[in-house]
Amino acid sequence: MTDSLRLDTDKIDEVALALLALTMHRDRWVTRAWKGLDWDALNRLCEKGWIDDPKNTAKSVVFTEDGERVAKEYLRKHFALPD
Repeated sequence: MTDSLRLDTDKIDEVALALLALTMHRDRWVTRAWKGLDWDALNRLCEKGWIDDPKNTAKSVVFTEDGERVAKEYLRKHFALPD
């Protein structure tokens, strides 16, 4: 998908950092965040029918057909650089 699409990596970095903030917590002298996405966010994506149930032992989620289409649409909408 991203091979033919020029992406604004600065925007991606900002959103990635914001997503990490969802699971930010203080651990003694440092602040940490889980590497995965927030469970509440994953559950909402599942409720919207965009991914299969994230509650399993896999470290990945499965897109539904509609979810794959919407994910590509949002990637283009939020991060594509103008041609």
